[in-house]
Amino acid sequence: MKTVRLLPRAIATIATVAALAIPLAACGSDDKDDSAEKGETTAPAAAPSSAAGTVGPAGSASVPFGSACSAVPATGAGSFAGMAQDPVATAASHNPALSTLVTAVQAAGLVDTLNTAQNITVFAPTNDAFAKIPKETLDKLLADKAMLTEVLTYHVVGRRLTPAELDNGSFETLAKQPLTTRGSAQMYTVDNTSKVVCGNVPTGNATVYIVDTVLMPPAS
Repeated sequence: MKTVRLLPRAIATIATVAALAIPLAACGSDDKDDSAEKGETTAPAAAPSSAAGTVGPAGSASVPFGSACSAVPATGAGSFAGMAQDPVATAASHNPALSTLVTAVQAAGLVDTLNTAQNITVFAPTNDAFAKIPKETLDKLLADKAMLTEVLTYHVVGRRLTPAELDNGSFETLAKQPLTTRGSAQMYTVDNTSKVVCGNVPTGNATVYIVDTVLMPPAS
């Protein structure tokens, strides 16, 4: 039988590995025994969560922002969590601050259109926004279905917009007229006139930015 001779360096390496393996194995055994004796178990790492907002469709983080968000109920159908479960027109009907908008949407016959559309963005004027319009002009608008439809569809973009996209954006609306957005750090204006007072609100089929002024499409 041929004798295998190990070089001195190889012998030293094997000796070093063996020496390290003994204390490592011992440490692992001691840790396990200590945990067992104390009745301790290792808890799995907690999943990250967003304490500031809710989770929107498809599991994407959606955190509402703005001064008017504080008026949204904490629970119930009108809360952020409640609105996230309903299509946008239905969700708006649960928010008392949007009752005039809901009346306008109903008068224009757009409830089903908005509720069945997929992945849209709605710039939703508050009651105070409609109150800025002289009563005679508002009554005339609500009575003119064609004009009302044009105004309301000008508030709708055919895809979901993130806050970052509002920094310096121009978007085609369902009225076939573009609107513009400007701002940063969660302070945005639409068409340089209307401020977002509660933004990035998720509903079942839309992202909503509540605004303080009714948007008027450019004259054709």
